[in-house]
Amino acid sequence: MQHEHHGLILEFPEYREEIHNLKMTNEHFREIFDVYHKIDKEVYRVENNIEPRSDGALEEIKKRRLALKDELFRILRQSKP
Repeated sequence: MQHEHHGLILEFPEYREEIHNLKMTNEHFREIFDVYHKIDKEVYRVENNIEPRSDGALEEIKKRRLALKDELFRILRQSKP
């Protein structure tokens, strides 16, 4: 089964404009955004057996991705008027 990426714009399409604006104006957001996408790519590679890892290791990187997504969403909610 082919797994998919969980890009931030796919996760929060209603925040497309805010994501772009924050990437351009908020260094903290941009750094978290970059790490989130790096980890998302890592999850994708593991889930598709490109870089096999243990189930425990996969679970840990998924938890990291979720924590970053939560923080990004918190920033997005605060930025929306």
